[in-house]
Amino acid sequence: QVQLVESGGGLVQAGGSLRLSCAASGRTFTSGPAFISYTMGWFRQAPGKERELVASISGIGVTTYYTDSVKGRFTISRDNAKNTMFLQMNSLKPEDTAVYYCAADLQGALRGNFDYWGQGTQVTVSS
Repeated sequence: QVQLVESGGGLVQAGGSLRLSCAASGRTFTSGPAFISYTMGWFRQAPGKERELVASISGIGVTTYYTDSVKGRFTISRDNAKNTMFLQMNSLKPEDTAVYYCAADLQGALRGNFDYWGQGTQVTVSS
C-alpha cells in the first residue's frame, strides 16, 4: 500500500511560480519495492476537462516527460532519499488552473497507467 500526499498548491498571479511536493509513504517501501522503483507523475484536472498527464519521471530521474503546454515552464524532479517528488511551476498561466494530483506506477512507462494517487492540491492562477 502506497500513500501519496500533495502540498504546495495555492493562489498565484499570472507569471508567478509555485512548487508542488508529493510525499510518498507506506509499508510497501520496506517490505516491497522501494520508492526508486516507481515511475512518478503529476496529473491535473480542470473543471469540465479530462485528467491530463502534466509530467512524469523515471525511478532514478534520468528520463522525464512533459506535455507540450508546460515545456520550458515546469520542471519535475524527485529526491529518492526522502521519498519525495516535486513540480516546479514557473511562468504560470490562467490555463494552468486545475487540481494537481501526484501518482505512482510500478510498470515503468512514463505515460502508462498509474496505480496510486494522492488526494490532489488546488492551483489557481489569476490573470
